[in-house]
Amino acid sequence: MNILILIAADLLAITFLTVGLYLRRHRRRDLVVSYLGMNVGVLAVATALSGSAAGVGLGLGLFGVLSIIRLRSTELAQHEVAYYFSALALGLIAGLGAEPLWLPLALMGLILVVMVIGDSSRVLPGYRHQTVVLDQAIGDEEVLQARLAEVLSARIHSATVSELDLVNDKTVVEVRFEVAPARPRTPATPSIAVLPEGRPAGTTYTDLPETTPAADPAHVPEQRHDRDSLAGSAQAGVS
Repeated sequence: MNILILIAADLLAITFLTVGLYLRRHRRRDLVVSYLGMNVGVLAVATALSGSAAGVGLGLGLFGVLSIIRLRSTELAQHEVAYYFSALALGLIAGLGAEPLWLPLALMGLILVVMVIGDSSRVLPGYRHQTVVLDQAIGDEEVLQARLAEVLSARIHSATVSELDLVNDKTVVEVRFEVAPARPRTPATPSIAVLPEGRPAGTTYTDLPETTPAADPAHVPEQRHDRDSLAGSAQAGVS
């Protein structure tokens, strides 16, 4: 009965680890398949060997062999290595079992809690690691860090030169730096023009007098009559 409980707990734990954490945060489907297959395979082998006298030793040996084979086949990032060993550890703990029952369950829960916190984006969010190629061969460490701080706009913690090419004038550096947190943008306050009375422009007030009087239609014919009289006088003068 304890074996069935541990197998169910392992399946729930590896599903949460791969789908709930890794796939949601890093979006690599190929490694999800690798983590699931490795965990279930180790679980099956460890469960089958748990009844023998050499079960623990064979389980640990299997752990080491699988680690060497997997890590030599392709290059993994450090967080992917952590997920890989967590998947192996979950399978071994559930397969080998231990008494009392709460001990393996607590160890599996501890692994999940550590991965949730350790791989969170809120833990040291400004720290970065990057390979930088500079178009200048810089041998002075102080000048190099000043140049990297200018390029990355960050605080440089360490800079390890992996290649200094004096012929092609190039420097390849492994940089660990800290990015300053982004400052929240403050909305710009609109400028308000003020009228001579001290009232802001763009606001309608009912007590302000109208500055432009409406045109009286009665004056229009009179202005046309005056223009006709002037035109007639000019023609008489010419004749």
